[in-house]
Amino acid sequence: MVRVARVAPGSIADEVGILPGTEISAVSGRAVDDFLDWEFLTADDAFEVSARLPSGEDMIYDIEREDGDTLGVELEPPTVRRCANRCEFCFVEGLPKGLRKPLYIRDDDYRLSFAYGNFATLSNLKQRDIDRILEYRLSPLYVSVHATPWEARKVLLNNPRVPNIIEQLTLLAAGGIQFHGQMVIVPGLNDGAVLEQSLTDLWNLGDAVLSVALVPVGLTQFSHLYTGKPMDVAHASALLAVAERWGARARHERGTTWVFGSDELYLLAGAELPAADFYGDFEQVENGIGAVATLRARVAEGLERLPRLDGRKIGVVTGISMRTLMPPLIAQLEQATGASFEIIETTNSLFGPTTTAAGLLVGADITRALAARVDLDLALIPAETINETGIFLDDTTLADVRSGLPMPVEPSYDFIDVLGAGDCALIAVEEVR
Repeated sequence: MVRVARVAPGSIADEVGILPGTEISAVSGRAVDDFLDWEFLTADDAFEVSARLPSGEDMIYDIEREDGDTLGVELEPPTVRRCANRCEFCFVEGLPKGLRKPLYIRDDDYRLSFAYGNFATLSNLKQRDIDRILEYRLSPLYVSVHATPWEARKVLLNNPRVPNIIEQLTLLAAGGIQFHGQMVIVPGLNDGAVLEQSLTDLWNLGDAVLSVALVPVGLTQFSHLYTGKPMDVAHASALLAVAERWGARARHERGTTWVFGSDELYLLAGAELPAADFYGDFEQVENGIGAVATLRARVAEGLERLPRLDGRKIGVVTGISMRTLMPPLIAQLEQATGASFEIIETTNSLFGPTTTAAGLLVGADITRALAARVDLDLALIPAETINETGIFLDDTTLADVRSGLPMPVEPSYDFIDVLGAGDCALIAVEEVR
């Protein structure tokens, strides 16, 4: 059973009388357990919906629609499948106490993997889940492989009951399912021979494995489970060498790089990041694969749209990991706008100094970096630091941060999104003047 959260006015659902709060139990006689059942079972042009209205009245709706017409039903969010593993490197296990409860949910849900690109280990799949994946052709899936040798994977996931991932992927691949894989590399556990075996196993699955990402283990000062070695320059360089060797083979034999080191891996190794064309369609950019190349490309493409902002001073708040990458971008922005930009590097007060990603800065960090900067006309902060409702990881809100600072503050993904917008705070100031 699923429950309707909202109904679009004038939609098919609205016209037939489906209301918010309606419980939908079946479509054409098949039980509806979640949003996947609803989406796939209502894909036909004609079907029957069994439902119970908020009043308790049972209803059966005969739905007919022309191709392309939407039903107008938004369901309540599903109950998320929780992770049964205890990975030493789990981000949730590296969170401090006292944050809002949703941040501590360790999801491991193949449905969210298909729908949103969340990585799942597939370690909690039952036969019914496999049947659904095959029937609904949930492809591609995003899979946290970490290691294919079974014993190594048991150690990495800290779960002696974890299934054999290669057997799972082989079964699903035979049914036409494809995957994007990631391996979080823990020095001494899944690098070296384990990594080589893992890449060999994934390579042998052929076209089923679309890409593989190598991501260095990331820790906070609260990562209490971790007992492994830290990721250092030597380890990062060795991993990049593996990625580049396999990538060269993949380009030669399959025409795609296939295996990628994350941007963080390049930064740790002190290596030059590849250009944008190296990453193909940027299929794992949300996993930090080619994020810097994407930023560089967006800036280059958007420079001609920027207004002149001569004499204005703009602060750019960022984390430690971006300090060596920002100056060339800033130089381009200064030349295009006439404004002066200052990189304001700050450390992470919530997760500790080992957490250097700009997107994990919190509201207190932004406030600390900008509170005394009365010389700035505008401050840009990483848009990734806030969620869709404008809340930082430390539960401060963007509104609260703005109210305590002496300049306008704008979240930005690529500079162009703010500076090139018609309602940019600086443009408004210039028009008034």
